[in-house]
Order: sequence, then C-alpha cells, then structure tokens
Amino acid sequence: MNTRLHDILHRRDEITSLLADPDITSNNKKFTQLSRDFAEIEPVAEHAEKHLQLVQQLQDNQEMLADPDCDHELKELMEEENLELKQAILDSDEQLTLLLLPKDPNDQRNAILEIRAGTGGDEAALFAADLFRMYSRYAETQGFKVSILSSSEIGIGGYKEIIAQVTGQGVFSRFKFESGTHRVQRVPETESGGRIHTSACTVAILPEAEEVDVNIRPDDIRIDVYRASGAGGQHVNKTESAVRITHAPSGLVVTCQDQASQHKNKAQAMKVLQARLFDKEQSEANAERSGIRKDMVGSGDRSERIRTYNYPQGRLTDHRINLTLYKLDQILGGDMNELIDALLSHHQAELLAAQ
Repeated sequence: MNTRLHDILHRRDEITSLLADPDITSNNKKFTQLSRDFAEIEPVAEHAEKHLQLVQQLQDNQEMLADPDCDHELKELMEEENLELKQAILDSDEQLTLLLLPKDPNDQRNAILEIRAGTGGDEAALFAADLFRMYSRYAETQGFKVSILSSSEIGIGGYKEIIAQVTGQGVFSRFKFESGTHRVQRVPETESGGRIHTSACTVAILPEAEEVDVNIRPDDIRIDVYRASGAGGQHVNKTESAVRITHAPSGLVVTCQDQASQHKNKAQAMKVLQARLFDKEQSEANAERSGIRKDMVGSGDRSERIRTYNYPQGRLTDHRINLTLYKLDQILGGDMNELIDALLSHHQAELLAAQ
C-alpha cells in the first residue's frame, strides 16, 4: 500500500509540473486532460500524505519504545498514542480503499438529461413531466442548474420528450444511474372506474461532451431549418428558427426549437449531438474492452426496467438493488439523496468485490 501511495504522490507532482509547462498550456486537449487528471488525483494524494504521516509517526514511536533508556512515563503515553494511531491507520485504510477504486472519468462532467414518454399515451407524457420536475427539484437541492434544450409538449401539461442540460460540480456522478425505463402505476384523473394504469418513460443520462472530446466534421452533418410548431412564443410559425441536425456517419438526428433564434437552437442541438456521439463512442469502447456492455448497477440500457413508482401505495422500488422506499411523495419532490446514495454504495460494494 505504501509503495502505491508514494506512486500517487509522485504522479501528482508530475502532473503539477506538466501543467506549468508552456508546451502543455498551449495544447488545449492535453491541458484539459491533465487538469482532469489532477482534479481526480489531488484528493487521493492529500489523503495519502496524511496516511503516510500516521504510519511514519507510529514507526517513530515504536523505535523510541524499543530504546531501553526511554522514560517509563513517556513509554506509557506513547503506548496509548500508538493505540490511537493504529485505529486512525485502520480508518484511513478503509477510506483509501474507497478512494482507490476505479474512477469514472465522467463523474465531474455536466450531464444531458433526456426523458421520453413510452407506453401509456397521455398518462406516460404526464409521468415524463413528473420525472422532469423530480430531477429539477433534486438538482436545485444540490446547487445544480437545469436548462431545457428541447421539448415536445402535449396540451395537458405533459411531454412526449424533453431534453435538458444539468450543470454543476459532479453532476454526472449523481445522475448516471438514472438511465433506463421508469414505470408508473397510478389511477389517471380521467379514469372514472378507479382502475390502476401502468405506463412508462425512458430516461437517458449522457455525460456532456466538450469540443476536444468529439470531432464533428462539417462535411458529416446536414443542418435543416424550419418553422417551429406548438406553444413557444411569438417566434413560433413566423420565422425558420427550429433546427434539425443530421449526422450522416452515425445516423443520429437532433432537433431543437425551444429558443427564439436559429443560432441558439443550432448551438443547443450541437451540444446534444456531441453528447450522444461521445456516449456512443464510450459505449462501443466499453463493449470492446469487456466483451459485453454492463455497468455494476444495471447496463444503463433504456430498455431495461430499473424502477417502479407505485402511487396507491406511496412506494418506489429500484429493481437493480431490490430497494423499496415508502416515501414516493418526498422523492418526487426532489428528495432523492437516500435513493442515489444507495445506488452509489451498491456500486462501490460491487467494485470492491470485483477487486
């Protein structure tokens, strides 16, 4: 362990030196990657320094205790101190074990949140709106900012689709396990017989890509502009402000019409396209490395049913970790920490078991 910690400290010092190199600072891609590496290694390095200091202090005490000329009262004090040091080292070992688990390089990124109504018609669209409110309220409690990039509304307050950007420190780390199919069981307001209906929405959480991550050649995309439709303000149906971007090599299509100007819609559509391409590249790389794409807490596949929201019982069940919470109203109101912390803890436990 001590050898590994010294290696970490050496790597931290090496990155610090590189970040001060003019050749690196002038290379945007290298500088961005090294900055990320430093942000990831610095907390571990700080803890490593404290751990090594504790180990060194214990060794120094033990050497003094081995000295036959050591004062008796001093020996008693050091023996007491050594008990405390040994416990501190054990605690530090546990924390380091977690800190040294394989890191998701995307954890500190912003995220693109995509929610789409699935089976269930209008009821599914209303559930999509409920999910968006839940995530928006949760983001607010964490100090994150949510900006709608694109939406397709229905007249009764639901969404066929809504795409948003969530920005802040460590957004992706808190949202990344939300990808998949979310199922709701409740009695629709229009149901006179009181029968429970089941509908579903799919959620996708994509790490936001930067320009240095994805190279989109102008020749590979086709940009179409058209008049926006639906509710949205005075610009709707009067100017060709809506934008559709088609990426020929991948077949991906992104549309955006929520902003009043064509320029803003194009910028937001490109942001979503970059995130989808980045996610696609990473998924393919993961599949190639592991033979099959599978994360510790579910695959992240949108077709995978990950959670059920049962309104009559006030119950939420996450099927991946067999967690049931009878606090549905609070969770839908944005109180998601218990749920997300449980998913993260399960993920860490699986990583520890794999090691």
